[in-house]
Amino acid sequence: MTRGDNREPVDLKTDRPHAARVYDVLLGGKTNYEPDRAMAAQVVANVPTAQPTARANRDFMLRATRYLAAEAGVRQFLDVGTGIPTQPNLHEAAQSVAPDSRVVYVDNDPIVLAHSRALHTSDPEGRTAYIDADASDPDGILASPLLRETLDLGRPVALSMCLLLHWLPETADPYAVVRRLVGELVPGSFLVITHLARDLDQDGVGGLESDFESSGSQLQGRTKDEVLGFFDGLSLVEPGLVVPHMWRPEPVALDIGSADMRVDEHRAPVWAGVAAKKD
Repeated sequence: MTRGDNREPVDLKTDRPHAARVYDVLLGGKTNYEPDRAMAAQVVANVPTAQPTARANRDFMLRATRYLAAEAGVRQFLDVGTGIPTQPNLHEAAQSVAPDSRVVYVDNDPIVLAHSRALHTSDPEGRTAYIDADASDPDGILASPLLRETLDLGRPVALSMCLLLHWLPETADPYAVVRRLVGELVPGSFLVITHLARDLDQDGVGGLESDFESSGSQLQGRTKDEVLGFFDGLSLVEPGLVVPHMWRPEPVALDIGSADMRVDEHRAPVWAGVAAKKD
C-alpha cells in the first residue's frame, strides 16, 4: 500500500458530527464519537430504514466491483470519496476475483487518511494506493503522480463515486467533476455512482439536508432524472438506475436488517447505477 499526502496532523473535530463517521455508525462501525452517534439517531428519525439502506449501499458497491472484475474484465479501480475503511474494502472485492487488480483510493478526510495505511493492504499480485485529495478538484486528483504510478489511464478504469456527489460544496459543480474525471478515461471504462434520492423520500431527505446544514455540512439530494444526468454519454448497465438492493441482487438475500426492516423502493432513498464508456 502506498499513500500520497504532505499534510500536517489536523484537528479531527470530534466535538461535532462528521458525515463519514455518521455513515460508520449506520454500518455498525467503531470509528465514531458521541456527536456522530447523536446525528445518526437524527438520521434514523428522518429515514427509519437508514441503517439497512446504508448496508444495501455498501453491498451494492461490493457487487458492482465484483461484476466489473469478473464479467467486465476491469483490473483498475479509482474510488473517489472512499470514506472510512470498512471491510471488505473495494480492493478486497476486486482482488478476490482478480488478484492483480489495482486500486487508488481518494479522500481528503483526515480520519480516512489515518486508517488508510492499516486497512488498505493489497494482494501481492495487485497494488493499492491512497491519495489525500479533494473530490471537488478533479484536476488535482488527475495530476497526482501516485495515481499515474498505480493506474495506467491508457487502459480501462472503473471510477467509483458512491454516496459522494450529494456532499460536494455549492462552489463545486458535481456534473463538471464527473465529466472531467470520466473524460480522462478510455473507452471500456465504467462509472459507478450511488446518490441520495430526494424523489423517493422528499420529507426524509429534506430533514437530513436541514439537520446536516445546522451542523455545518452541506447535503443535496437529487431526483432520478438529476442523477441520470451524471451518466450522460455513457451506457447504463442493466437494470439501469435503481435502488441499490435491486441492482443485480445475489440469489441469497443479504443480511441488511431484520425482516421488518427490509428495504423497498420507497424506503431506500438512494439511486445506484453502473455505466460503461463506449467511445
